[in-house]
Amino acid sequence: MSKIKIGITIGDMNGIGPEVIIKALSHIKITDHFIPIVYGSSKVLAYHKNIVNDSNLAFVSIKNTDNISYNKVNVINCWEDSTNITLGKASEEGGKYAFMALKRAVEDAKAGKIDALVTAPINKHAMKLAGFEHVGHTEYLTEAFNAPETVMTMVSDSVVVGLATNHVPVRRIHEKLNKDKIIRKLKILTKSLKQDFAHEKPTIAVLGLNPHAGDDGVIGKDEDEYIKPAIIEAKNNNVLAAGPFSADGFFGSGDFRKVKAILAMYHDQGLIPFKLLSFGNGVNFTAGLPIIRTSPDHGTGYDIAGMNRANPDSMRKALFLAKDLFLNRREYLESNKDPIKKTPKHQEEIQE
Repeated sequence: MSKIKIGITIGDMNGIGPEVIIKALSHIKITDHFIPIVYGSSKVLAYHKNIVNDSNLAFVSIKNTDNISYNKVNVINCWEDSTNITLGKASEEGGKYAFMALKRAVEDAKAGKIDALVTAPINKHAMKLAGFEHVGHTEYLTEAFNAPETVMTMVSDSVVVGLATNHVPVRRIHEKLNKDKIIRKLKILTKSLKQDFAHEKPTIAVLGLNPHAGDDGVIGKDEDEYIKPAIIEAKNNNVLAAGPFSADGFFGSGDFRKVKAILAMYHDQGLIPFKLLSFGNGVNFTAGLPIIRTSPDHGTGYDIAGMNRANPDSMRKALFLAKDLFLNRREYLESNKDPIKKTPKHQEEIQE
């Protein structure tokens, strides 16, 4: 089986993105697992490599994916301009070049030149200064790939959390939620759990919006008005959903371990417990895209940029998860095209 090609966007050059990329790709046998293609600048990468003074990373500069080295880290130079790196600071220049790298990687992904995409962190303010019109990666990629809907999904060894809403101000969350939207999110999450995570019958817990999941309407009526009806209708469409559950009790009791995934209603409801459980070892995955896309679970880390203190574990996990999910999806799609390739008998016996 040929090695898969993973595109890696360099992210904000003023943050820790280049550093964690260098550290994650420095292992001498990394190219035994996949072909890394960094979208950015060899000059920027070399600058950050000098900060990571114990790095043994060797990379080659290429113009496009036609010139890939299969046994080295490849860098596609997305710009030739001289850059002014201002470590730890959001700048228009940092946003501009992060956007250029992202656009080039997306173009190659859409053309089938890379198999999966891993994005290093960007800074929302820097991106806005550069004219980036989206709130974040997830929203941009959803539009770029013409996906009807996606689910921002946080993945770790202990928990998988999908979000019904992404980067929405708290006072506007209820405006963005309705029965149909929750059903769509549950369907996307279920499909991804099956084809990307290889769960045959994935169970999903749905959290309530209000404290105590509304407490039978005493604290809020959202649960009765559209969350419960969404769960019921989703079940009628072969989605194994349950809830709505009170978020604090659900995580506090450990019930999150009993399901394959959780659908949280808003960003902090899902990400605060996720990061308490998994920070530094979690991965952000976009369910619903035609391509596998992951990223580390942290931001640009301006406060430690240039100090050689950034932990590469989340970036490393994002890379290997991208590989695993790509292989799972390919196997799933191929087995559905060819019934002969269905689950081997010994695996069926184990599942029983």
